[in-house]
Amino acid sequence: MRTSAKPASLTVTDDAQMFLGHFGLALAAKRVIPCASLGTTVMAAQWADGVWPLFVLLGLEHAEIRPGITVVTPLDFVSYPFSHSLLADFGWAVLFALAYGTLRKDWRTALWLGVLVMSHWMLDVVAHRPDMPTWPGGPKLGAGLWNSLPATLVAEFALFGAGLWLYLRATRARDRLGSMLPWAFAATLVIIYLAAVFGPPPPSERVLAMSGLAGWLFVAWGYWIDRHRSTTVAEPADAARALAARSG
Repeated sequence: MRTSAKPASLTVTDDAQMFLGHFGLALAAKRVIPCASLGTTVMAAQWADGVWPLFVLLGLEHAEIRPGITVVTPLDFVSYPFSHSLLADFGWAVLFALAYGTLRKDWRTALWLGVLVMSHWMLDVVAHRPDMPTWPGGPKLGAGLWNSLPATLVAEFALFGAGLWLYLRATRARDRLGSMLPWAFAATLVIIYLAAVFGPPPPSERVLAMSGLAGWLFVAWGYWIDRHRSTTVAEPADAARALAARSG
């Protein structure tokens, strides 16, 4: 357990929230919605954490650095009703699904992306202490997985490992970059996560928020990966048409 605050360097995620698990679901989603780019599924799964730094920098949400508040993270999430409440995340999920469905005319994928946005709250409420708001000003929930470092690491790496395995089975490399990029992506996420868990806490709320904004780079990286990989899983509609053609 960290008991004293030390100077910290800026990393992409100094908050050590449920992190790898969200990416694991984003990777696994390729198996269910193969036409959605990995960049899009990462954006959906990480939407709450993606907008959170913006609300912090605008002074609308707040976190304090309190080493020892949990075993895994030194952060006390004082207030984040617009990015992490159950009601807000449901609203974000609806908006995300509507935006994708309107642009792509693919409402099945849009629905699953909305579920992926909501999955962020579901995973966080398992990991956090009781600081996850149900609605602005409403009761706060949290199962407290972060009070056990071994259990947290097992949960994070199990979700991430399963997601990566499913993604690699649902896609295949088109070229050499397609073979290398997913593993570089995974290794980078693991290194950042371990640095956040075992390294020193962030020096300030502002540094925390600024580092959080860098997480959007993984959305771009997801799109880059998918440009060099093709899917091996057929969309349900395509599979149904192929089955009908064989039957005919």
